[in-house]
Amino acid sequence: MIRFKLNGYEQSFDGNPNMPLLWYVRDIAGLSGTKFGCGMGLCGACTVHRNGKAVRSCSIPMSTVAGQEIVTIEAIRGPHGLHPVQIAWIENAAPQCGYC
Repeated sequence: MIRFKLNGYEQSFDGNPNMPLLWYVRDIAGLSGTKFGCGMGLCGACTVHRNGKAVRSCSIPMSTVAGQEIVTIEAIRGPHGLHPVQIAWIENAAPQCGYC
């Protein structure tokens, strides 16, 4: 059993330990802010924070997240609600971040 935190909440996973973190975030946790892009960790569309450092979740196997803290775009907050990055995404109808 793999136990970790996702956006501050305890998670457990007993599936394929080689499954990329990206698919846990999107398909199991249901968080759609983290995107699939190139699948090779190059484009940045799948970026999340692991223990405060940006990582490409498409190339991070679930077996390596035990005891880790994972944070996605959904978890950031500004002083009065939405974070300025989230506001900019909404105002500009941005589908994802990373390619630029």
